Amino acid sequence: MARKYFGTDGIRGRANNKITADVALKVGQAAGVAFRRGEHRHRVVIGKDTRLSSYMIEYALVGGFTSVGVDVLLLGPVPTPAVAMLTRSMRCDLGVMISASHNPYEDNGIKLFGPDGYKLSDAVEARIEALMDGDVAPMLARSPDLGRAKRIDDVQARYIEYAKRTLSREVSLEGMRVVVDCANGAAYKVAPEALWELGAEVIKIGVDPNGLNINLEVGSTAPETLARKVREMRADVGIALDGDADRMIIVDEKGHLIDGDQVMAVIAESWRDEGRLAKPGIVATVMSNLGLERHLAGLGLALERTAVGDRYVIERMREKGFNVGGEQSGHIILSDYATTGDGLVAALQVLAVVHKVGKPVSEVCRRFEPVPQVLRNVRFNGGKPLEHPAVTKAIAEATERLGDRGRLVIRPSGTEPVIRVMGEADDQALVDSLVSDVCEAVAGAAA
Repeated sequence: MARKYFGTDGIRGRANNKITADVALKVGQAAGVAFRRGEHRHRVVIGKDTRLSSYMIEYALVGGFTSVGVDVLLLGPVPTPAVAMLTRSMRCDLGVMISASHNPYEDNGIKLFGPDGYKLSDAVEARIEALMDGDVAPMLARSPDLGRAKRIDDVQARYIEYAKRTLSREVSLEGMRVVVDCANGAAYKVAPEALWELGAEVIKIGVDPNGLNINLEVGSTAPETLARKVREMRADVGIALDGDADRMIIVDEKGHLIDGDQVMAVIAESWRDEGRLAKPGIVATVMSNLGLERHLAGLGLALERTAVGDRYVIERMREKGFNVGGEQSGHIILSDYATTGDGLVAALQVLAVVHKVGKPVSEVCRRFEPVPQVLRNVRFNGGKPLEHPAVTKAIAEATERLGDRGRLVIRPSGTEPVIRVMGEADDQALVDSLVSDVCEAVAGAAA
């Protein structure tokens, strides 16, 4: 069933257009009611990234939650994984992160976490949607039962300590020159501080948020800035986070990009050798490269694929008992430590392997040769272009031409109005041709 508010990662859209103060108020009221359990004073933690619109959404959420009798603990700008972690550690009934992740500042979003720190199921989101469109009056608390709100001051120190403790005490980053790009986002204070406390020489970029520059030519979606800085400073490694720091991309000492697939390969092999893999394999999405699947098979490890979205990766990990999973885009989920993707923690695991092996990042993190993969986005302005006869015909023909020589994945984005077309095979020319044909058909249907 199509949902009115929620997408693949919470509620997301243009701030003050789709994501208005009124919507945020309703989310607070509906989520507050949906998570009532028992007679205790209910509590919610609310974190945010550095977008200008986060102020508006934050206070509207406070109004919604307090109006239905929920106490609010305001965390200020913190990474998404910090919200998930603090929801559990502070024994809250609900956690909220205000962020549109890697999107530009004009967008914003609301991500919800249950008391266990995990993102909500489709069923719970559907219930919240129904409450949002219902009659609000019966939900409201009596005057003496209204919620209170207060700010929590030591949040960043708590998260830094948590991130550091994911490494064993003998791991030191002393002698390592690290460039960290915080995307002018939620981790602009905590990521450089954590790396410095672990002994690294830290060079910071993307740490001057002004409300309008989050993800602007910096961060994991614009790694060219990081690559240039790594080469300029002759650094050992670069780490680029996105706006809410739940994903990251690595750059080696030569300025070459290392994506989430390579990171998962590094961690999976290291954890296998140390006996830390809960199951002989990992979980990734349909977008992960075929080269990763082949590499893992050579190690005797399986690759379980899911739909795109870290929440689906996490659901499969919980269902089948895996403790490593993620996405090519850099969402890495290590369930021994976190209930959601954590860019800083994943980066620290990679740096720990580099420290242990004592070799350059370019050698440690290049575990397999990716199969040629082409990903293109086609923007559309409404409707369902994938159901157009010309598009279904183009997809069928492309699939037949590809046969069993590779993979073709066509899907609508869950966070923006684009159709993503991905193809991969050992034959680069074939992939280029197939993806072009499908994109041309989609663009024609979307016109």
